[in-house]
Amino acid sequence: MGLEGGRLEVFKCLTVLVGVIFLSKKWEIPKHTFVIFIWLFITTILYLLLIEFLSSSCGSGCYFGVLALKHHRCSFPRPIFPLVYLGILGGTYYIIARSSFRYIPGVYVNEMNKYASILAVSVGVILFLLTSFSDPGTVNSKNVSQYISAYSYDNILYVEKECPTCKIPKPARSKHCSICDRCIARFDHHCGWMNTCIGEKNTRYFMAFLLWHFLICLYGAIILVLILAGQLKERKIIFILTVYYGIEKSFYSLFPHVVQWLLDAHNTQMILIVFLIVISLLLAGFFGYHAQLCFTNTTTNEAFKWQEYLSWRRKVNEAQASAEALRAIIRAVDGEAKVPTGKCRNPFRRSPFQSDLAVKNNVYDRGIFRNALEILVPLSERRSFIHPKAC
Repeated sequence: MGLEGGRLEVFKCLTVLVGVIFLSKKWEIPKHTFVIFIWLFITTILYLLLIEFLSSSCGSGCYFGVLALKHHRCSFPRPIFPLVYLGILGGTYYIIARSSFRYIPGVYVNEMNKYASILAVSVGVILFLLTSFSDPGTVNSKNVSQYISAYSYDNILYVEKECPTCKIPKPARSKHCSICDRCIARFDHHCGWMNTCIGEKNTRYFMAFLLWHFLICLYGAIILVLILAGQLKERKIIFILTVYYGIEKSFYSLFPHVVQWLLDAHNTQMILIVFLIVISLLLAGFFGYHAQLCFTNTTTNEAFKWQEYLSWRRKVNEAQASAEALRAIIRAVDGEAKVPTGKCRNPFRRSPFQSDLAVKNNVYDRGIFRNALEILVPLSERRSFIHPKAC
């Protein structure tokens, strides 16, 4: 009981740490996407459940400590987040191994899953290191001309100008990251977990990282469920409940009693399953959102730029339409024209200034296949980019 309780307390700390980091991080998630629903669920319902869990199980001291950590997390040095990731991954795997590997092999789980889990976690760490330490696409005086030729200016989101910090021409789709203090080609966002920017050269590793960790969490949850199912069969829990306790053999009658037994006998595994499912949902949401951006050849930075541009364009259209209507009224008063009134006026008629001018015209979108290929093989790594043809 002492060892089991110790592992559970360690896992509580890891869960609290993950929850605090995710809930206090000011993620920039565009509205009207399916990711926002997952995020609202995690940051509202699960947050309240987490606070209630801390208050009841850890006491008021831990509760107020978490609130203090939530409000002061931003003062932590940024390089700590890669260490936090490694700690969460290693700690979770350690708890799973110590608490659940003794049930392998089992009825539904064979011995190979022990080695498969080690391989899965190792690949996850490799993808993390590739994303964190590979060049995201740093723009400097030596390669700026190549990036300028690779990405044309659309004269909407990007126009020719100089980076005021680097004092070099600013290629289209690039941005100067104030945290990394460098210009990044095809800038997507700065990832605190990786302690680096996500740009042209490491987006592929970042996408692989999200997908692989989603699969790891899903795989871990499924294996734990199969372990518990095997324990139910080995210990004949259903038989005991129905024969000795006279419980009706139906799902609705047995379910609460089975859950109660699992919480009593395998509480660590139950908490791990919930934890892994929540993280997998979050990772699936972020991967799906970024995959949609990759297939349309849009970055997170550009998605917000397009939102701002379209909002501004609509306001301009509305202002122009209002001015045109006012000029029509003035001309009618002066006898130059008549203002359509009464039944003859078409309520669905739009002013010429309200025609669909506020539309997204992404010149970088070249189709799903070519967009995906640009992520897998960045322009800066292609032969034509490295060795441009002579004119």
